[in-house]
Amino acid sequence: MDKLYPLKFKPVVKDKIWGGNSLSAFYNKRQNALPNIGESWEISAVEGNLSVVANGFLAGNNIEEIIEVYMGDITGDAIYEKFGVEFPLLVKFIEARENLSVQVHPGNEMAKKRHSAYGKTEMWYIVEHAPDARIYSGFKEGVSKEVYSEAVKNGSVTGLLNVEDAAKGDVFFIPAGRIHAIGAGTVLVEIQQTSDITYRISDWDRAGKRELHTALALDALDFSETSARKKINATPAMNVFSNLVDCDFFTVNLLKFDGKVSKNYYFNDSFVIYICIDGELTVSANRSSERMIKGDTLLLPAALKEAVLEPSAGAQILEVYVNSESSI
Repeated sequence: MDKLYPLKFKPVVKDKIWGGNSLSAFYNKRQNALPNIGESWEISAVEGNLSVVANGFLAGNNIEEIIEVYMGDITGDAIYEKFGVEFPLLVKFIEARENLSVQVHPGNEMAKKRHSAYGKTEMWYIVEHAPDARIYSGFKEGVSKEVYSEAVKNGSVTGLLNVEDAAKGDVFFIPAGRIHAIGAGTVLVEIQQTSDITYRISDWDRAGKRELHTALALDALDFSETSARKKINATPAMNVFSNLVDCDFFTVNLLKFDGKVSKNYYFNDSFVIYICIDGELTVSANRSSERMIKGDTLLLPAALKEAVLEPSAGAQILEVYVNSESSI
């Protein structure tokens, strides 16, 4: 069997009513001539949006096909045993020129019962923002199910939301059940469970009247998710991996570096995803090398336990994997 190597995929670029042109102009998402690119799905196993390999001898094969052949050598044995050919994470770049809808996602139990799918816990890493950009995460203190239900009736749900300023390097962890919205003027990386289930609660009175899912959302909402759960400020030391999020579904670390870094993954039976958020670098593993620039995403198969990361002058990356000790 041919040896595995660091894998790049063709982004799945999506036009959105709230999108803009920053992803195409500054993050190398030029595959489609779309007027309002709102999302670039970097690695996806969502049905109808399967990522396709862009480099090496596996080019042209989608992510399910390569997992079907290489199994745990791609994802890790425990992950393959649980998920089979379905890759467990979805990675996106998102640009919000306008506010995204106010929404909530169900957890695993509810999603399985209602949709025969996985739930959706996610996190956001802010890479760019306008001066007045906002993130809406959780309720204000004192919002009960009764208060919320009344606000749905009179159209004032947005007034119940906890509001945070968005700054470059901020991290927002959005567990299933937390009401949330990405505010206008924000570009971010989203890392989430493989799920496309969204219950839209409010659309900011946007023209077009997209469907709302307020009845479904009511039972999915966690009213304990309030402003007590604020953003995480990422202030990494140079050349050291800094942890941002560690949950059952994914671990995310940040590396800001200006010299060669060697990393081994013998401690963990999982794939590793690198997302370049600034600068340029080369990733070398198993006698193969791939260059990354800002906006690129790369998958290191689980069978590759050692990697060398070498920046050109300086770079910043997110490192993503599943903790093999977690319940996933």
